[in-house]
Amino acid sequence: MQGLRELFGPTGALARSLRGFVPRSGQQRMAERIAEALEQREVLLIEAGTGTGKTFAYLVPALLSGRRVLISTGTRTLQDQLFARDLPLLGAALGRPVRTALLKGRANYLCRARLDSGAAQGELLNDAGSALAARVHEWAALTRTGDLAELSDLSDTHPLRPRITSTRENCTGGKCAEFARCHVFAARRAALEAELIVVNHHLLLADLALKEDGFGDLLPSVDALILDEAHQLPDLAAEFFGTSCSSRQLDVFLQDLRVELRLAGTPARKITPCLRLLEEPLHEALAAFRGAERRIAWAELSGTEQGCLEALPRAIAACAAAVVALLGPEKSAGLEARAAALALAITTIQSTEASLGARSVVVTARGFTLSLLPYDISERFHGLVHQHPTAWVFTSATLALAGDFGHFSTRLGLKDAETLCLESPFDYERQGLLFLPKGLPDPSALGYTEAVIQAARPLIAAADGGAFLLFTSHRALALAARLLRAAEPERVLLVQGEGPREQLLRRFRESGRAVLLGTASFWEGVDVQGAALRLVVIDKLPFTSPDDPLLRARVEYLKNSGGNPFRDYQLPEAALALKQGVGRLIRSEQDRGVVAICDPRLTGRGYGRSFLAVLPPFPVTRDAEAACALLRECALDLVYEHQEEGRMDSPARALVQNADLPA
Repeated sequence: MQGLRELFGPTGALARSLRGFVPRSGQQRMAERIAEALEQREVLLIEAGTGTGKTFAYLVPALLSGRRVLISTGTRTLQDQLFARDLPLLGAALGRPVRTALLKGRANYLCRARLDSGAAQGELLNDAGSALAARVHEWAALTRTGDLAELSDLSDTHPLRPRITSTRENCTGGKCAEFARCHVFAARRAALEAELIVVNHHLLLADLALKEDGFGDLLPSVDALILDEAHQLPDLAAEFFGTSCSSRQLDVFLQDLRVELRLAGTPARKITPCLRLLEEPLHEALAAFRGAERRIAWAELSGTEQGCLEALPRAIAACAAAVVALLGPEKSAGLEARAAALALAITTIQSTEASLGARSVVVTARGFTLSLLPYDISERFHGLVHQHPTAWVFTSATLALAGDFGHFSTRLGLKDAETLCLESPFDYERQGLLFLPKGLPDPSALGYTEAVIQAARPLIAAADGGAFLLFTSHRALALAARLLRAAEPERVLLVQGEGPREQLLRRFRESGRAVLLGTASFWEGVDVQGAALRLVVIDKLPFTSPDDPLLRARVEYLKNSGGNPFRDYQLPEAALALKQGVGRLIRSEQDRGVVAICDPRLTGRGYGRSFLAVLPPFPVTRDAEAACALLRECALDLVYEHQEEGRMDSPARALVQNADLPA
């Protein structure tokens, strides 16, 4: 342990090598405890408050351990950051370069065979994305990794993406003509040879739950797993241990059938009636679910909707049988197996008893997804952890409620795990203020969002922008955006859904005076340091809507199991989500600002104390002028920041002149 203390100390290798490194006692303690866990093969839960420096705290002991370590993250963004920036930086600082590998799910890698087959059919270059398709072809000739993250303009939801990537079902493996140049298998080979492998939770859980993606050879060979952003795991694991099937999967299946039939020389007059066997029932189902984005409980589906879904497994089977007749059993074996898997997924969802899981249909602008989510995954996850008796380290800034890990550990079956809770090193009493406005109506009242915006506007004016407004629903977000645009048309307003998330955040940072409105995905994983963000306004305590079908199903399950749904699930989930949202404000020792939580239940209901107990120790005020005074100071911080960076826009100059500060 002496070695780690020195490394993380004021004169250690990290301080000498890394610009801006600040020794933190919590970071040192975390690194020491993880080193012990790796040595003893423990299951360890660590909550590391914002600013602890948890990334370096787990990477350093992992690099120095001499063991094969798998690191899993919640997002591909963090995954790329660890691999491309943090690991090379630390390896050089420690004089301990190790063989590292980045491994993602196959949907993130170019499939040369599918790119070539699509081009051969003229499909990729004849659609609306032909310009992008042409760039993909140019890039494909140059890329070494085949990682689609290199194509910044190819979004996750672009229709071109599933046509140039493979799935477990349509990959032909060693039989593929492009196998020697396959990016997926190259990434796997590199991972098998590496000492430290960086993956994401989706890939890890897909293997643990489904034994997919050929990843199973890797897990038994690692000595430790470190899972960052671990607060996401309970919900993600439920998805992977459940069952789902989407209209998009069926559409991609139809596209693949068409390509295979064409490549086999099947006449168009035979292809069309074959595919219609599935196309028509699928179109009927899409028409039945057309409309606003929503989630529908299975029990609340209409007779028409039920009938459309019941027709799909039969249609898939009929279409597959027709394809077998055209291609022959040998050529169609993979397609037939894929059809069987799709039909089985839909049938499983339809036939599962309501007491075993929450069934629903999620409707979006692109189609629908059928899902079955199990209520309790604790035994299954516990079993998987103990099937791999290595060290398991779970860490996040939000795993515990006032130091208690019970909610997280119960959901994942980790009640016997060791725990460590590290407070944030930030000086919240000096750096910020928690403002609880007076006089707001109950959140269920008509006009509540209007009241929130009315309370927020003086704060936004005092801060001169630089604000996140976080909402618990898309409906409230849309209304708030309309209200603010009408009241302050000159204000730079960035609204979730009106651009890619990273683009909105970049514009927010560059502006310094913008107001960003977001919901779920902006409550966590967003890091804006410096004076650009000085105000966070939260409209409501983030309880899941009582109308949500999944919540209603879980509440019913917990009642039938003898539990207390509010105490055991709704309250802790909302408290952890609030902790994430509040955590957006203070991201460094220099940050200052105000968090305003508008929900009067925080002070008017007994459970409000449970929420306040999990928040950072900000001073609390109900005085709007006190909050505005601090925000005016923070706005001047932005001016000084711009001065130091050598840039000064007109509004900043006005602030300087009004405050008699040196320009």
